[in-house]
Amino acid sequence: MTSPSAPAEAAAATAVPAKPAVDAGAGVRFDWAYWLFPGPRRRFSPAEIERSGLKGWSSGIDCYVMSNVLVLGLVFYTMLPRHLAHVILFGGLAMASLGLGVARWLWRQPTRTRFNGATLALSVLMVLITLVMVKLGFRDEARDLLPFAAGGMTLTVSSWWFLTLYRTQQLGARLAELDAQDERIAMAQRLATAQIQPHFLFNTLASLQHWVDTRDDRAGPMLRSLTRYLRATLPMFEQDRLPLEQELQIVRSYLDIMQARLGQRLSWSLDTDAGASAVIAGASLPPGTLLTLAENAITHGIEPSLRGGHIAVRVKAADGRLRLEVQDGGQGLTPGACDGLGLANTRERLQAQFGAEARLGLEPAPDQAPGCLAWVEVPAA
Repeated sequence: MTSPSAPAEAAAATAVPAKPAVDAGAGVRFDWAYWLFPGPRRRFSPAEIERSGLKGWSSGIDCYVMSNVLVLGLVFYTMLPRHLAHVILFGGLAMASLGLGVARWLWRQPTRTRFNGATLALSVLMVLITLVMVKLGFRDEARDLLPFAAGGMTLTVSSWWFLTLYRTQQLGARLAELDAQDERIAMAQRLATAQIQPHFLFNTLASLQHWVDTRDDRAGPMLRSLTRYLRATLPMFEQDRLPLEQELQIVRSYLDIMQARLGQRLSWSLDTDAGASAVIAGASLPPGTLLTLAENAITHGIEPSLRGGHIAVRVKAADGRLRLEVQDGGQGLTPGACDGLGLANTRERLQAQFGAEARLGLEPAPDQAPGCLAWVEVPAA
């Protein structure tokens, strides 16, 4: 037999607990500081403003505003009494000139401190002018001019307000665009560096494995050269620039490995100008620049040639320019030698670092010698 209170107890057990009441205004915060001291919170440094590359204040704005104020003043001049018309016409032109001067000041550095300082200064100026007019006995004129002065002041302050906000948003958007562009360039440089021919590593490991299996004496020197090469090249994938001295060491290790693989088919040399030591010590390049030229000389010059050849790496400095040359004695320029992905990436990375000052070229070896000459020229400093 079920007690009368059982249904009520069951209903109470299955009832959904009531949600506590939420105060709709609990999460709303009223920022009094923004109302008492309005304006953009972000402050741009002079370096950021210069980096944005945005144009300065246009003189066309001055002409546009002054012409509109002049037309409006002439309209009032024909409608109002003479004693008020003169004051409104010349006072409007004076206020427009003052407002444009402050606008140019805000355009150069759009901060809330400048905006509020200019607003306070204008308010004090209007109060002082009114008090002076009353003191000099122009109470009625001051009362008649008050609506025009209040309207002009409201229009001026509102213009400053919108100008400050617009300039702040313009600078912020431009800097964000430049940051994204720099990030894309850095990513492209890392990807381009990572595209240095991977088959070189696979072929080297295959040769090394064969020599180890056959107990060839060349395995030890090649393993040491490969270790130096990997120790130098692996960190460069995270760098935007690589010291030239480190790049030269990578090329030495690479050519040592290729000489071990190709045997008598390859010989190489690396020469630097006697007076280029100081330039080399302070120079930096996109990672893999010289290595790409050396790889290109091996792939398109030495390996396709049955007789092999010699690779000469030269570093020269003159007239504020640094010139890197890789000349091979292989089969010479082939139709696709200039269109490779490695050279295209190298050219793009040089342009990103040095701009139009960087040059990269391929041409037949000089003095009617067999092979090809690849060169890079960049500013020495």
